[in-house]
Parts: sequence; C-alpha cells; structure tokens
Amino acid sequence: MNESHADTSTPTVDVLVYSDDRRVREQVRVALGRRLSADLPELRVVEAATQPAVLDAMDSGKISVAIFDAEAVPSGGMGLCRQMHDEIPDCPPIMVIVAREQDAWLATWSRAEAVAAHPVDPIRLPGQVADMMRRAGLGVEANA
Repeated sequence: MNESHADTSTPTVDVLVYSDDRRVREQVRVALGRRLSADLPELRVVEAATQPAVLDAMDSGKISVAIFDAEAVPSGGMGLCRQMHDEIPDCPPIMVIVAREQDAWLATWSRAEAVAAHPVDPIRLPGQVADMMRRAGLGVEANA
C-alpha cells in the first residue's frame, strides 16, 4: 500500500525547470529551495531535460511558474518560452536564464516575464522568482 503523507492544507506550486544540463537544473532547484518567502506557497520543482517533456508538463495545466535555460540544446529556452506564450492560453509566468546579463534584451522577444543570467546566482534567483510569483498573484493569500 502506498499512502501519501503530504499535508494537503499547505499550498504548493509546481515550478518547471527546463535545461538539457542536469547541473543547471540542480543549481536552480537548490537555489529555490522549498519556499521562497513566508507570503508564498511551498515549491515543488518539476525538472525537464527535453522539449517534449516541457510540452507534456505545460500541457498538464499543473505548472504555476517555469524557468527555462536559454542555452539548452537543441531547443533553446527563449524559443520555447515564446512558443508557450503563443500556444497556451493564460500561460504561466516564465523566467529565461540567458548566457550573460548583456543578453537580457534578447529575452524580450521570447516574452519572458523575468530574466536571469548564467551562472545561476543562488542569492538573486530566489528573489527574482518570488517577485515573478507575486506579480502573477501566486501568494498564499491569493491561494487561500
């Protein structure tokens, strides 16, 4: 028998992290932790290494926030971000991680709600994601 012991009263959001590089996915997952702030729900990180996995996760309707690696190959995060905004009504907010801070302007084409730069900054990234979640109305009060 397999019973779930999760506390269903604690709000959680699913965060999709896409990169073909497992180290990037791990850096993002570790930087995010389980909860970004007391006013935000707990996080459940869903990892994807391929475009089909991203499409499946996004089509599930369970993803509240996504973080895409713009440097992923063969499907880069910027193109995938634009595709999601074109194809998904009420697309969840997406952050794109670009190669360098100077490349942030490129992400405007993708319609990303937020942009970060490599290497993943474990201090700045959680704050950026928290701000994106608040702008999307994903605070605990909004989910209560």
